Amino acid sequence: MEGENIFVMDADRAYTQDIRPLKILILNLMPKKSVTETQLLRLLGNTPLQVEVDFIYTATYTPTHTPKDYLTEFYGTFNDVKKKKYDGLIITGAPVEMMDFEDVAYWDELKKIMEWSKKNVWSTFHICWGAQVGLYYHYGVPKFELEEKISGVYRHRLCVHHEKLFRGFDDKFFVPHSRYTGTRREDLEKISALTILSESDDAGVYAVANLEKRQFFITGHAEYDPYTLKNEYERDLKAGLNPNIPQNYFPKDDPSKEPVVKWRSVAHLLFANWLNYYVYQETPFEIDSIG
Repeated sequence: MEGENIFVMDADRAYTQDIRPLKILILNLMPKKSVTETQLLRLLGNTPLQVEVDFIYTATYTPTHTPKDYLTEFYGTFNDVKKKKYDGLIITGAPVEMMDFEDVAYWDELKKIMEWSKKNVWSTFHICWGAQVGLYYHYGVPKFELEEKISGVYRHRLCVHHEKLFRGFDDKFFVPHSRYTGTRREDLEKISALTILSESDDAGVYAVANLEKRQFFITGHAEYDPYTLKNEYERDLKAGLNPNIPQNYFPKDDPSKEPVVKWRSVAHLLFANWLNYYVYQETPFEIDSIG
C-alpha cells in the first residue's frame, strides 16, 4: 500500500488514538481484484480516520482473473463475516451488466449479502453495477440497455444542495462512467424513499440515496485511475468491438495523447464525506449495537 502512496498508520500510532477504528467491508466483484483494491484503498486511506478493511468475494463463483492463492491470503467469503458487524460496506461493480440480475452466477449469494447488510451494516455504498443491483433488489428499480456504451468523463450537477455527501463539491464536477446499461430517472422518482442527489445531461443519474437508511447508489467511477478508461478502450479495440473514443478524456479526442484527470479531487471528497458524515459521525460507538 505504501508503494501505491496509500497512507498506512502503524500500530503504535493507532493504539494511542482514543477513537474506535471504522470497520469497512468490501465485496469486490471486479475480475482484477488487486486493481480495484488499490483504487478504493487509496481513497479510504486519505482521511484522518482509522479504517480497518476486510475483503470478500463470492463463494458461488470463483474469479478467473485473480490467482487462487491471492484470494486465500487476502480475501474471505460471506460465511467468514456474516456474524460480524460493520460500519460500512462497499459493493463494487461487475462485468455482468448485460445479463439479467437473476442469471448472474452468484445472484442468490449476493441477495443474502444485501439482506444481511440491512441489520449488520451502518451504511452501504454501491458502485456502478453494484448500484444497479442494489436499487433492483431493495426497491425493484429496473435497469435498461443503452443504445451505445457510455464511456468517458462527464460533467455533473447537484440535484439537492447542502447534502453532506457532496459537501465541498463545485457546482459542476466531472466523473468517469463506463457502462452499457442505465437507470431511468422516472423509475427512481416512483420510489418515495429514494432521493436523486446528482445527475449528468449526458450520462444520466449519477447518485441516488435512501438517506434514512444510509444507502448510496453511485453509477459512475470516481475511484478510477488515470489510465482505467484508456485500458478499457484499448482492450475493446483488440477485441474487435469498435468502441467509441471515451468522451472528454483524451486531449482533442486523440488516444495517442495522455488523458487529463478531472475527477481526482471529486473521488477523494466523495469517499471522505461518506466515511465522515454517514459512517464515523453516526455509527454507534459499540459496533455490536448496529442493527
